[in-house]
Amino acid sequence: MNGLVLQPSAAAQWHALVGEAARRCRRTLDEDLESYLVFLLMRFAGEAGLTARVMALDYLRALDTHGSQRGARLRDVGDRCLLFCGLFPGLGARRRVSPGYFVGLGRSAYREAAAARARSQRRLFERLSAAFVVLTDVLQATRAAAPDEDLLGAAERWWETGSRRAFERLAAATGALPAPPGPADRTH
Repeated sequence: MNGLVLQPSAAAQWHALVGEAARRCRRTLDEDLESYLVFLLMRFAGEAGLTARVMALDYLRALDTHGSQRGARLRDVGDRCLLFCGLFPGLGARRRVSPGYFVGLGRSAYREAAAARARSQRRLFERLSAAFVVLTDVLQATRAAAPDEDLLGAAERWWETGSRRAFERLAAATGALPAPPGPADRTH
């Protein structure tokens, strides 16, 4: 983002940010996924203490509920994991968890939320689970002015999550294409 461009509303401002970030990292989001990201950012923009949550506990508590409350709580876990991965990529390292931790937890939460939803909403949450890493890449691209992770962190994120943005960062920094890890190289 080269300059500050003000939009007529908060929703339009978030929409412009997400659209620019998707273009910057060369990802295409359909209208449903782009809108979901916009409203997710609007919903959590002013939440104090967002990163103070222990997501595994929230996930387990959500699984222990029933009915519509279960779906809503699982959605919140998926949403927070998506925000942690996208907007606070260093949070996992500070908590001594791998880059794949929040990705796996968020994907699982969205899959479980899909199962707890009415048929009309089920498909959206299945798509959120499937596109989790792409959405993370777009959210990370909103932070263009913020320092990115080191190359070792990018390699770990690419290896564990399949992030194309991390792969492209490695390729650009090294001038080579990183080789995927072999089965013997995986620790999990």
